[in-house]
Amino acid sequence: DCKKKEKVGAFKNAGTTYRPKGKPVEVNVYDFPDLAVGKAIPYGVYDVARNHGFVNVGITSETAEFAVESLHRWWRLVGRDQYPEATGWLVCADGGGGNGSHKRGWKFHLQELSEELGLPVTTCLYPPGTSKWNKIEHRMFSFISLNWQGVPLDSYATVVSLIAGTRTKGGLRVKAKLDKRVYGKEEITDEQMAKLNIVEHEVNPQWNYTIYPRKKVTKTAEGGAVSRKKR
Repeated sequence: DCKKKEKVGAFKNAGTTYRPKGKPVEVNVYDFPDLAVGKAIPYGVYDVARNHGFVNVGITSETAEFAVESLHRWWRLVGRDQYPEATGWLVCADGGGGNGSHKRGWKFHLQELSEELGLPVTTCLYPPGTSKWNKIEHRMFSFISLNWQGVPLDSYATVVSLIAGTRTKGGLRVKAKLDKRVYGKEEITDEQMAKLNIVEHEVNPQWNYTIYPRKKVTKTAEGGAVSRKKR
């Protein structure tokens, strides 16, 4: 899920932190967008079982393609080493933003991801107004906010460093990477949607469904997938 977007620059960040006496960090009086270096869009993936997280920090837009790419990055950098015998994914996410239930691109790019991995991807979206029960909010995002409180997010390096430096006594560990790709608006046609290999669940099918690869695949040694050739 996506954390609140942040302006990157010499802006006040709510909270307090220790500084040498008489040496405060100077920030802008105003937080006008034109004073910013850019914006940071932290999209997080939280592993409930391991209490580990991954945050992909985007710089352009929170799109469906960006959301799925964040999941893909987690798999490439973290997931496939921790779950080499995985037979499928279960993604629990809010029903808005880049992974919104109404976003065609979310399902379309999940189909691409499913085929590349050779694994089914089951999605369970939280209904409207229930995001506070999403574990990523109070088990990871809240601690990231505590870790960077009072520290101006003056550069992307600072944002990534503070996210990756988030730790708790309960064992939370977080990795973070900057995503410099440009994500823009896209239109997914009815024809593309009709080709999805999606099975909706019996209960609340608008929020719960599984997407399967459209072709048979076999895993490679690197954890990716290749097509099986017909004999």
